[in-house]
Amino acid sequence: MAEPASDGQEKTEEPTPKRLEKAKEDGQIASSKELFVFSTLFVGFLLYLLLLPFMPNILMEWASLFRFSGENGLQDETFRNLSSGFVFIFWKSVIFAFPLLIVVILTQMTMSGSINWSSSALAFKGNRINLLKGLKRMVSVKALVEMLKAIGKVVLLISAAVLVFAWQSDTLLMSQHTHLFGGLSRIGDVFLLLLIVFLLVLAGMGIIDVIWQQYQHTQQLRMTLQEVRDESKQTEGSPEVKAKIRRLQMTAGSRAKQRKAAMESVPTASAIITNPTHFAVALKYEVGSPGAPLILAMGRGLQAQEIMEIGKTAGVTIFRNELLARALFFAGEIGEEIPPPLYAAVAAVLAFIYRLNKEEDVEAPDVDLPDEMLFDENGKALS
Repeated sequence: MAEPASDGQEKTEEPTPKRLEKAKEDGQIASSKELFVFSTLFVGFLLYLLLLPFMPNILMEWASLFRFSGENGLQDETFRNLSSGFVFIFWKSVIFAFPLLIVVILTQMTMSGSINWSSSALAFKGNRINLLKGLKRMVSVKALVEMLKAIGKVVLLISAAVLVFAWQSDTLLMSQHTHLFGGLSRIGDVFLLLLIVFLLVLAGMGIIDVIWQQYQHTQQLRMTLQEVRDESKQTEGSPEVKAKIRRLQMTAGSRAKQRKAAMESVPTASAIITNPTHFAVALKYEVGSPGAPLILAMGRGLQAQEIMEIGKTAGVTIFRNELLARALFFAGEIGEEIPPPLYAAVAAVLAFIYRLNKEEDVEAPDVDLPDEMLFDENGKALS
């Protein structure tokens, strides 16, 4: 059954990678005490086997710490032996402690997949000292499971020990009929067998506990459907925003295609009206054709310079008129006819260019524009 969230919704969804990563940052990772117990005991057992040939020398070194000749003074020998004893204990402890430390780190890496260091897990949390929450944790299902695990572990280990001693009872009883070292050897064999059985029991419990802890960890991090949606919005943006971005991208792509097509059509233009450098509008008109002149391309700044360069290369006549260039740029649209209020002005310009191309001696026309077609360089009406 899915665990209910604080808002009443059930946590039915598997935790997302972002949720798992956030849990790691907060120090919330799966961990198995039984696996730690097994791994440390197993490594300790291997160290015991490796150091077994050196045990006589170690025991002799330890025994030497309790010999006092009195030749150099009993007090001096006592302090010297105490100092040697501390050094002996320290280095022998390091031999066991260092491998155990490594195996603890590797065990946690096996559980979580990496070494996890979380500073937030060390931070003070006031809710941890809440008496009611503390009592709730003590009587929770998790606490009950932990208690049953502890009882089960004790029962299994005691049962395993009883079975081993019952199985090896003849060996233990016969130890009294042999010499001292023979009896100690038999007891050592039984002790070794007992350790192996304990390791097998702990290995089985460790595997079961790892599966349980992973299940519990996943259950605690499960999310409601609304939490998954909210996280998706935070990560990828809301559907409305994404749709708006797609529209803008499509618009930008369409404008880029339109601009490219417009630039390709500039060489076929009848004239280019400029400002003289800030604006450029390419017009096309076939004499005798119905309709008004078409706007093939227009631009400002660098785009205007590009239109004029293409026009010069193609031999298109460039006519400079500041107000007309602005009017066409701000009132017209690429691919459409020029605005009706500009018919007369554009007709006069095209007629001048037509006669000029015929190599007639003509003067540039005075272009008069309606008041509503007068703009400054920012597209603001001058009237």
